[in-house]
Amino acid sequence: MIVKEIMTQNPITVSVHAKVREAAGLLKKNHIGGLPVMDGETLAGIVTESDIISLLETGNISDDLWLPSPLEIIEVPIREFINWEKTKTALSNIGDTEVRTVMSMPVVTINEDRDIEEAAALMLSEGIARLPVVRGSRLVGIVTRADIVQGVGSGFDAESSKEKSE
Repeated sequence: MIVKEIMTQNPITVSVHAKVREAAGLLKKNHIGGLPVMDGETLAGIVTESDIISLLETGNISDDLWLPSPLEIIEVPIREFINWEKTKTALSNIGDTEVRTVMSMPVVTINEDRDIEEAAALMLSEGIARLPVVRGSRLVGIVTRADIVQGVGSGFDAESSKEKSE
């Protein structure tokens, strides 16, 4: 079985100039975990849920606050409040960030005529869950781990129905 047989054709994409808010909205609306990022007709990268979540990093608990031992009971809540304030600031700022600043690149791709075993091996070796599918330099689809599992499983469905009819 080849990638072309299991890929999602004409995947939803986002522009390099789009805001993270738009990309996150597309991920949510379409129940997907990643979007190819386009610069015109050129595949420039991929933005995933993990890329967006990484923007929320607020650092470790603040070390600039020290209270004497008898007050340690209230020290932790105060530190947590400081971290919450950092998180609120991060949340308000990341939506306006351009996708190009957070996307993963260079993007790992696969040709549509490759075997799904090769796609699976590439995903495992690169530690990724989706591959943009290209024909030459043109984006024609996207294949995910779930697509590969379904492709492998479809062979089982065909075999089991064949055995039942015999």
